[in-house]
Amino acid sequence: MDRHERAEGTQRQRRCVATGEVRADADLIRFVVDPDGNLFPDVAARAPGRGVWVSATREAVQLAARKGGFSRGLKQAVRPPEGLDQLVEAALEKRVLAFLGMARRAGQVVAGFDQVDSALRKARPAWRIEACDGAADGRRKLDGLARVWGAIPVAGCLSGAQIGMAFGRDTVIHALLPPGRLADAFGVEVRRLAGFRPLVPQAWGDAGP
Repeated sequence: MDRHERAEGTQRQRRCVATGEVRADADLIRFVVDPDGNLFPDVAARAPGRGVWVSATREAVQLAARKGGFSRGLKQAVRPPEGLDQLVEAALEKRVLAFLGMARRAGQVVAGFDQVDSALRKARPAWRIEACDGAADGRRKLDGLARVWGAIPVAGCLSGAQIGMAFGRDTVIHALLPPGRLADAFGVEVRRLAGFRPLVPQAWGDAGP
């Protein structure tokens, strides 16, 4: 059973080695040491061996590195690599894009302004995905259509080129994920990524969940 199956049911509780808080594992990042003694983020929580957990925020990862949380938790001397928080951010971004790619291959995602416009008129999506570098005019038009469904979470933390990679295109600006397991998995990962970059640009106001 992986973290996404647990996200739909009872989640395991873990203690953050940086803050001491006990939280659901979907809200944390697991870290392990490889056979060469190198610490790395195990964002899928599947690597073998003893692991420690840190809250999925840049501040918590930096605190654990600065205050020796990894060494205490792993019960061995560990020197975190420089820019560990950036490694976590990159790994989470890759995982978010991987779930978008899975949704595309499964036919469970809508992309393109006209397609999103049409889908929003028919049913409530689980997630709206808006490129952080997309034009404001198109996004605001879709904002207006989405209001009929109430609060819909928006992921605006990826560029059009990054989203396009998941779709096998040069650029994708607007997309929707319908409710389902892939949308739930995407939500877990993009909310963890939001601990390292804004889920939506500040200039957008209250577009996020």
